[in-house]
Amino acid sequence: MEHDDNESRAYNEWYDEKSRQMERMLGKEHNMVMHAIIPFDIGGSLDLYYYPYGIKGTAIATKELVPLPGEGPSNDRFETYELVMFTRQKLVMDDAKKPRTAFGKVHQSINLILNNVARYAPQATLNPNETLEFPRDMQDVGGKCIFFDEYGSDNPYKTAEFGLLALIEIFRSEMEFAMREGGGVLLDKLKAAGHYPYSDMDRRPVA
Repeated sequence: MEHDDNESRAYNEWYDEKSRQMERMLGKEHNMVMHAIIPFDIGGSLDLYYYPYGIKGTAIATKELVPLPGEGPSNDRFETYELVMFTRQKLVMDDAKKPRTAFGKVHQSINLILNNVARYAPQATLNPNETLEFPRDMQDVGGKCIFFDEYGSDNPYKTAEFGLLALIEIFRSEMEFAMREGGGVLLDKLKAAGHYPYSDMDRRPVA
């Protein structure tokens, strides 16, 4: 029983610390959470956490990939990381499950991408400046292209114990450009055009 109490305390302490770190990177967290009916760790969907008080729009992040320090997906930049995606749309919780609304449409896409990448991340090394394309025959996300970037790091390009991996939906032409010219070049183009770090696709490709 004491072992279970210690484990629970360690989990809660890390959750609070991770939450503080994420707020430093994303701004204050919203008090509403989108809880999954079936928990992620037993095959269900992710809980989603919202950050509408940082950059313009809304950040949507995970908190279930790193249950304890050192446990979870890793890459060449972070020993462990959670995922985050951004939309220019203002947070409207009542519209989150209404795909016909502006926020609901992008929320549905972000939710699908986060859930699929979250399942894949522990099995692969997903590095900043790299890309991913979902196989065309995958349900709901088939053919979507994603660009990865570290987000909100205090020490860019230096290995960190914990961080946020930003997922940015991009056009196929942009993914092919990044594969030819390098992810850093695409990142510069996205930033110069004002599209970084958003995944809204109502824009023109930069490449």
